[in-house]
Amino acid sequence: MADLAQQVGIPRQILLIAGLRWRMLHNYLRRKQNRLDLIGLLIVGLVAGAFVIGVCFALFRGAYDFVSSGKVTWLSLLFWGIFLWWQLLPIMVAGFGASFDFREVRRFPLSFAGFYIIGLAYGLADFTGVAAVCWIIAVAFGVAAASAALLPVLLLMAVLFIAFNVALERLVGSWMERLLAGRRTRELFFAGFILVMVLLQFLGPLLNRYENSAEPWLMRALPYLSYFPASLVGKGIGAVAAGNSSAFAVAAAGIAGYAALFGLLLWMRFAAQYRGEELSETPMPAKIARNAEGAATGVDGLSLLSPRVAAVIRKEARYLLRNGFAAMLLLLPPGLVFTLISQSSLVHFMGTKGISPELFFPGLVAYIVLILMTPAYNSFAYESAGVQTYFTAPLRFRDVFLGKNFVQVCLIAIELALCIAAFCYRVGAPPAPIFLATLAAVVFTVVGQLSIANWSSLSFPRKLEFGKIHGQRQSRMAVLIAFAAQILLFAISSLVLGLGRWTGDRWLPAKAFMLLAAAAMGGYFASLDALTSYAEKKKEKLIEALCR
Repeated sequence: MADLAQQVGIPRQILLIAGLRWRMLHNYLRRKQNRLDLIGLLIVGLVAGAFVIGVCFALFRGAYDFVSSGKVTWLSLLFWGIFLWWQLLPIMVAGFGASFDFREVRRFPLSFAGFYIIGLAYGLADFTGVAAVCWIIAVAFGVAAASAALLPVLLLMAVLFIAFNVALERLVGSWMERLLAGRRTRELFFAGFILVMVLLQFLGPLLNRYENSAEPWLMRALPYLSYFPASLVGKGIGAVAAGNSSAFAVAAAGIAGYAALFGLLLWMRFAAQYRGEELSETPMPAKIARNAEGAATGVDGLSLLSPRVAAVIRKEARYLLRNGFAAMLLLLPPGLVFTLISQSSLVHFMGTKGISPELFFPGLVAYIVLILMTPAYNSFAYESAGVQTYFTAPLRFRDVFLGKNFVQVCLIAIELALCIAAFCYRVGAPPAPIFLATLAAVVFTVVGQLSIANWSSLSFPRKLEFGKIHGQRQSRMAVLIAFAAQILLFAISSLVLGLGRWTGDRWLPAKAFMLLAAAAMGGYFASLDALTSYAEKKKEKLIEALCR
């Protein structure tokens, strides 16, 4: 048998893994639901591609102007923007890119060098990585159009810059996932995040007050940024344009040193994963016995609801408290709203430009609803194997959706109440017709989306896990359906508001939205029984998607 075993080289190992992934994708697309998911991915990809191409034209023009005007070192500004995009966006929208699940790859007889190269390749497969590489290519075309002699130098610096960013992004993502695997570190991380969001509210007033004194300090701090890779790229290309080869060699060596340093740190991190590191929360050593008698005599705030619906509500509340990422997403809308309305420049802008609360208030509320309704389109994401309980317990999916939707509506109501109160205090209350019309429009858009979101949760489920950064991707069809439903309902709302301004009847939008809200509520309750029957038909696919 030893004679039959052959040593497989690293390129062959990578080709085998790539072929395996291709076969897995081919088999994955045999199911109709997965083909629809691919269609959603293509549509979302077209929108993202349009954004990337638009930025490419802007970077091409900027690079061409900098080189043509002799300001070659200003290319550092473009590379700083690409660097911030590449490193910050994956943390802010963690999980929407390609994931490197080392537990799956580790099952194959793969050498550590192949394991490391595949991990780096996944960094380039991320949307942020692909977009950044496209933008670097656009900068290269702009430089070549202005001065073809600088193109070889730019390509060398670009390769080193890409290697540095890939290594740093993979290292930060891996360590974030390692740190957030523990419950205590997750709590500390999100407490720090909340503190930063609160402090950001004071950034605008501080800059307005200390603008003159802060400018000299910023000018003194700028030279220290010249030692970072993004600045070294511009300095290196500028040195070649000026005929200073020694300065170019120092800049290139600096970027290569950064890439080697973070590549070595990533090598050490991947080595721990390759040896079998598992990230999981430590279970409690012992359960604390609860006082059943005290619980029975306590006041139950959900006693007016059905026991089955109340049980689902309690479970959803515990899931929300456990999932720090979901809690962070709930804190983002009010945090951004508080930051926006706390800026004195906003109040000045609304006063000088003639933007009244009649126009700004509905748009602000629509923005909050847009963000908070998105998770409802995959409401079973964190159920995992527990979804089987819904089919074995003595309850109907009508009760499940009522409980889940009740929690969703309560969260939206609480956040809207906070944001509306802050808006009225800082900017001023809008007129009564606009205020009531906006509230009725919220009921119409939220309830109108719940039935669609429940259907999407059954038709396109996608499993998500607590405490993970990479690999947390929603179903592409669910994202597409969410965008389509929100665009349609918001378009109807805008049409109704515009109709009120066109006819001159200030109370017409409020009356129309009340009728639409009543119709939406009637349609929602009528859809619950149909969704219960539909859940039985989708039972096997739902369990398969969430239990694997």
